[in-house]
Amino acid sequence: MGHKAIEITDANFDEIINSDKPVLVDFWAEWCGPCRMVGPIVEELAGEYEGKAVIGKVDVDANPQTSAKFGIRSIPTLLVFKNGQVVDKQVGAVPKNVLAQKLDAQVTA
Repeated sequence: MGHKAIEITDANFDEIINSDKPVLVDFWAEWCGPCRMVGPIVEELAGEYEGKAVIGKVDVDANPQTSAKFGIRSIPTLLVFKNGQVVDKQVGAVPKNVLAQKLDAQVTA
């Protein structure tokens, strides 16, 4: 379970979302309370979906370009990408099974 969510930045964002696997991106910030609830869930998913999906996190304060590009206004916002396109979105903290279902839908698609 040593697999960790990838730190995604403005610099490597395009490269990461153009994976041949589904990509879950957690937009978060240090000061955001609900983000701290989602963070550990995202890390668990990174372990569980190793080899099946790419799981990453974008610190919105450090990466304003990416956040602006996708119109991220409230955090946490989680986007699911397939072939570089947004295919699913979740705004706000949710239980792990909700995010797992969104990933499963893309992993099997």
